[in-house]
Amino acid sequence: MKTLAVMSRKGGAGKTTVAVNLMLAARAMGVRAVLADADPMRSAHEVLKGRDEAPALLFETSASKLFTLAEACRRGGADLLIIDTPAAPEADVAEAVKVADLCLAVARPTYLDLAAAVLSVAVIQRLGREGLIVLNQCPPARSGVEPPGVVKAFEALRFANLPVAPTAIRSRLVYQTAFAQGRSVLEIDAEGSAAREVRSLFGHVWRRLSGRQPATAAGANDDLILTRGLGLAPSA
Repeated sequence: MKTLAVMSRKGGAGKTTVAVNLMLAARAMGVRAVLADADPMRSAHEVLKGRDEAPALLFETSASKLFTLAEACRRGGADLLIIDTPAAPEADVAEAVKVADLCLAVARPTYLDLAAAVLSVAVIQRLGREGLIVLNQCPPARSGVEPPGVVKAFEALRFANLPVAPTAIRSRLVYQTAFAQGRSVLEIDAEGSAAREVRSLFGHVWRRLSGRQPATAAGANDDLILTRGLGLAPSA
């Protein structure tokens, strides 16, 4: 079993959006994924509580119980445990990082979010874990051209000493529509742009975690506009 910690030291960055959509995308692509809601805000629980299979998908927990939960999920046959981490205190964030095989630092392309991402990177590196920065809530590209703010954010993150995911998650209404229905964007519109973004991001994450492509990752490389537009190769 692999463990993925989705983190942000700043509220509003969208880590729950990323965590829930990745978990449901993983299951849609043949990976037995479950979600640990370790954030006291319990946003993931609020989204998923109405699903019939919620007891098999979601575990409400705390940072101090993550190691025990991870062992239970491993024994239960899960392929992937995704942790929606608390934003603070740092000690609780660190507990999630310690049990993770890979950490995603989620940030919007704003000055304050990028500053918070640096704090996430510091925790990941201090504990010697693997990490990846994910840009979230980015304005969509227009005619293949990235908005200046996204380009500046990507350039700034070059100096964060952590690779940036080649897929940016865009600001799209469908993410909120899906959450209002307790579903993922793949379940709302499997062929839409948001679904392609999530499949692409999960495909990249799963390859880093397992060295394998998800069983049904069709379209996993459909939305690499960010790195193509900047003339950069996707990070390994």
